[in-house]
Amino acid sequence: MVFAYAILGLLILLLAGDALVKGAVNLSLRVGIPALIVSLTIVAFGTSAPELLISVKAALDGVPGIALGNVVGSNTANVLLVLGLPAMIAVMHTSECNTRKSFVQMMGATLLFIALAFRGTFDRVAALVLLAALAAFLWVSVRDALAHRRAGDLEPELEEPEGADPDMPWWRIVLYLVLGLVGLPWGASLLVDSAREIALMYGVSDTVIGLTLVAVGTSLPELATTVMAAIRRQADVALGNVIGSNLFNLLAIIGIAALIKPMPVDPAFLQFDLWVMLAASLLLIPFVFLRQNLTRLWGIVLTVLYAAYVFAVLAL
Repeated sequence: MVFAYAILGLLILLLAGDALVKGAVNLSLRVGIPALIVSLTIVAFGTSAPELLISVKAALDGVPGIALGNVVGSNTANVLLVLGLPAMIAVMHTSECNTRKSFVQMMGATLLFIALAFRGTFDRVAALVLLAALAAFLWVSVRDALAHRRAGDLEPELEEPEGADPDMPWWRIVLYLVLGLVGLPWGASLLVDSAREIALMYGVSDTVIGLTLVAVGTSLPELATTVMAAIRRQADVALGNVIGSNLFNLLAIIGIAALIKPMPVDPAFLQFDLWVMLAASLLLIPFVFLRQNLTRLWGIVLTVLYAAYVFAVLAL
């Protein structure tokens, strides 16, 4: 039953997160917040809500291994699994993408996160540093998007935020918000409590469960988006989805969670998992800078590397 509760918690989290995004997006547009700002901020935060609630709940419950493992494991899975599996379905023409600036920002966030981890704890000082970096990233993103719009070359998808419906009635907006705000903490509680029980059942640490079961579960929305992007030959969407998700995980999720409750860093992260996350991020260099396409062979390599990583985590 514990696995059933974990799956139920994950399902509630994903559905509640989607409901919160739809409600928040349409509420923001109704009260006059520009669609551009909604796309770059509210949608980004809303889609990260499940990860945030899991990390906050785990931190408050005294299981920081799940909180940090969720983020570190998700970032590794996003590169190796979320890009690897779709690439085996259809070649992604990443040579045509322009994601250099976003990639550099993601790598900066990764290195900052690792440096702060070596302090031994993500306390409120570390949280403020991460949130300041997030604020700087959002400011640069909004500034660049406004400049593009003034130049007349703004990407069309930025004008139509995910979940936007001009005809959505107020009662439905309120219903989505309530479902999201009630469902997220409920789903997080179910998943975190189940993950702790699974760790006890199999004699593994909370960190291992966070790096594997929880991390893969919270990466499922990114995987679904990337699979559809690969089928539709939208390589820019696939690559941008992974880069953006990884950056938000590091800065927003841990920044907010550590601000609420400081989290000690398991030495295992410093010895192995953080370096795997960094190495996985660096594997994007051929697709970002060297005009390489994400072929089926690359997909196989990335997926095998992820399987090897999970095996190593479980064996350690």
